[in-house]
Amino acid sequence: MKKEINIFLTAVLFFTRIPVKLLGAYNSDMLNKASKYLPLIGYMVAGISAGVFYISNMFFSVPVSVIFSIIASVLTTGAFHEDGLADTFDAFGGGWNKEQKLKIMKDSRIGTYGSIALILAILFKFILLSEYHLNLIIPVIFVSQILSRLSPVVLIYFLNYVRIDDSSKSKPVGEGISLSSLLIAIIFAFAPLMFFGIRTLIIIPIIIITQFSLAFWFKKHLGGYTGDTLGASQQISELIILLSFLILWN
Repeated sequence: MKKEINIFLTAVLFFTRIPVKLLGAYNSDMLNKASKYLPLIGYMVAGISAGVFYISNMFFSVPVSVIFSIIASVLTTGAFHEDGLADTFDAFGGGWNKEQKLKIMKDSRIGTYGSIALILAILFKFILLSEYHLNLIIPVIFVSQILSRLSPVVLIYFLNYVRIDDSSKSKPVGEGISLSSLLIAIIFAFAPLMFFGIRTLIIIPIIIITQFSLAFWFKKHLGGYTGDTLGASQQISELIILLSFLILWN
């Protein structure tokens, strides 16, 4: 039990800015096993984000409260996934081959493709959340934050990790997980759907199509995944989930 708690704390330590202390010594295998808790991290990020929205909405309009909510989620993760989105689009947009793309991902500077992707993603997220009925905003924050974090776990399971040398600006990332860990992540990710009725299960084929598309895209460009592409997958999945539920519930 203590070992499993330590693995979960490792996930909190690496995937958020929430200060925690491990119960024992850290080793690289813990990070691999911690990947299964990414959807559970989504519960924490969603709780903070939704809480900020709820409090803000006591004083401000929905759009302003949505902005505060987005800021809260970014601060909670340290823009971990947003940075991956920007780096991925910079690399895929500016690199001619695998080596160039990996080299661009190492660069801490953000380019044109990354800037545009980041701006459009945040703007799209803001507009989508603002379009929901007030009573649905908090539930959809939870669903989108939790479900979208299943995407990196799926990609870690099905794709190979593309190694970047130690001098790179690489992100901590798990290198392969077991089937049992994937199933645990799936259970954590889909649990919130139980509270929204059977018609919300239509999101499952959408999630599957999204994962296959992302896997094909990353494999085509890199032959596998990096920490940056995992971050991009979370952001892209979150937007698709927000858009899908908006169509479904409206």
